[in-house]
Amino acid sequence: MRFAICNELFEDRDLESGFASIAACGYTGVEIAPFTLGASPMELTTVERCAIRTSVERHSLSIIGLHWLLAKTEGYYLTHPDPTVRHRTAGYLASLAKLCADLGGKILVLGSPKQRSLLPGVTQEQANAYAMDVIQTLVPTLEATDTMLAIEPLSPQETDFWNTAESVIAFAQRVRSPHVQLHLDCKAMSSENRPIPQIIRESAEWTAHFHANDPNLQGPGFGSLDFWPIFQALRETGYQGWVSVEVFDLTPGIDRLATESLQNMRLCANRET
Repeated sequence: MRFAICNELFEDRDLESGFASIAACGYTGVEIAPFTLGASPMELTTVERCAIRTSVERHSLSIIGLHWLLAKTEGYYLTHPDPTVRHRTAGYLASLAKLCADLGGKILVLGSPKQRSLLPGVTQEQANAYAMDVIQTLVPTLEATDTMLAIEPLSPQETDFWNTAESVIAFAQRVRSPHVQLHLDCKAMSSENRPIPQIIRESAEWTAHFHANDPNLQGPGFGSLDFWPIFQALRETGYQGWVSVEVFDLTPGIDRLATESLQNMRLCANRET
């Protein structure tokens, strides 16, 4: 099990300083939010992409991939009834897949609740069909870049589309591509009617990536969620991927959140009984 953190947590500093802080805390991986790379991340030149990758490697870090794929963008929507919008969205996601590969990453976490929630008059069945159109268009690029789209179930407070791991797995089964799998997030799983360890065990075959956070929007160990059974389930299922810290509430302080989240995860991951 390898530990990483999302780079937008360090948005108060430049990329190089952020990578240095991540390495100093003890993480070995970093997950990139595209909007932290500028207003048009897909337009970064080859030289600029190489510079980012070199900066990460300078600090002995690995780029896992990208998340918040559609955040702070306009004109993209996963479940839009207009095929033009869906085509544009698929093209943007394809550009991000190429960016991800150029940076040395493998995973694209698709959350983006505001760009997938049901629009007026759109049913769940129609939304699934629209999302299928976008993602099947994207699959050839995922294959060509050897990247993975990891779809993230989110709570009903955030979106009304794909709220459970089961719903995402059912969708991925219909896509029928090893490049489309499941992403699990502790905050989101806490909204399901099943215990988080059970979700982890039942979803193990499909889980490509994992976010550690608390329902209070802070890091693991900063709230009431017990992470020991969560890490026990990850170990028991043989999860070998990254566990990445994603934080939304920075009240405790950026450096404290980053440092203590890693300490708390290591304690849980290494605890035997």
